[in-house]
Amino acid sequence: MARIQFGVLAFDYQVLDVAGPTDLLTCASRELMEGLRYLGPIDQAIIDHAPQFDFHHIGITRDPVRLTSSMSIVPTTTVDECPELDILLLGGPNPITFELHQKFADLIRRHVAAGKLLFTNCTGASVAAAAGVLDGKNATVNNIEFEYAKKHYPNVKWTVEKKWVVDGNIWTGSGAVAGMDMFSHWLKENYGMDVLIQAALALDYEPRDINGLLNVIPKRYDANGQQISTHVFSYY
Repeated sequence: MARIQFGVLAFDYQVLDVAGPTDLLTCASRELMEGLRYLGPIDQAIIDHAPQFDFHHIGITRDPVRLTSSMSIVPTTTVDECPELDILLLGGPNPITFELHQKFADLIRRHVAAGKLLFTNCTGASVAAAAGVLDGKNATVNNIEFEYAKKHYPNVKWTVEKKWVVDGNIWTGSGAVAGMDMFSHWLKENYGMDVLIQAALALDYEPRDINGLLNVIPKRYDANGQQISTHVFSYY
């Protein structure tokens, strides 16, 4: 399988919006699984089927960008230098103070027009909306921003009924942790439950479904029909 070129726009997003999904994907990667097999058994078939990612943190320049929690990120590339992407993720900034740079907007529009996957998390949906790629699309956003988003981007079909929404090649997650659940679903659909379970195991994390319910990982029962555990570690 070809390596997946995964891009993140480096602006002042909430840390977990990006760190959660990208750490989950890293834990699902072939490289990490090959390393973790020295700590415990991992079936070679799972490793062989796992994806491989190259992560690109894309700035306007390579100067550090301040995020939430007084953290900063140093872009690994710029809009002008980054390779062609397969997936682009937009984390969520403060929608009231955020201003979308024209170069970022152009990159988002080119990416979506090319049919590539765009993921947004939390208020990152408002960034996509500001770029114009959500007009006429079904999308979700952080529940707190819902009324603000409807007012400022009325051409988007906003909803908060589900934890994430898929409309064509655009996936929008409703909040930081919901974004991890969204990527968990994408992993399961594209690489299988075994890869997802292994990734979740590495983070001590159990994903929820699109309705926010903990029923993604199949339950296990003892001989008396009693549920053993809903915890992902019960599989190992």
